[in-house]
Amino acid sequence: MDRITLYHNPACSHSRGALALLSERGVPFETIEYLKTPPSFEDLERIISMLESPVGDLVRKDKRFEELKLNPADYTNKEAVISLLLEHPELMQRPIVIRGNRAIIARPANLLEKLF
Repeated sequence: MDRITLYHNPACSHSRGALALLSERGVPFETIEYLKTPPSFEDLERIISMLESPVGDLVRKDKRFEELKLNPADYTNKEAVISLLLEHPELMQRPIVIRGNRAIIARPANLLEKLF
């Protein structure tokens, strides 16, 4: 079986849901709490290359995004998204689940089924 990695935020209900689904399946997986261990430039590049969704989906457009007075239209290309997430990892959408050469934003958690 392909290696599975979960980019996880324990404070997020969607992330906890993905963790529970993976645990229920009994598959081995690595958990990375990305706020404690932020992804590197190379990690973000790799994640983006594996995502099926548009790169801008990797950025949370939430209250923090608004506090920073950011414009969603500025984060539609790989370079801008990587720069933003390196500076503000809290804006990374979660959970991200990687299996083999595919990555999904498992929001809601049942989207994980696409990887199995």
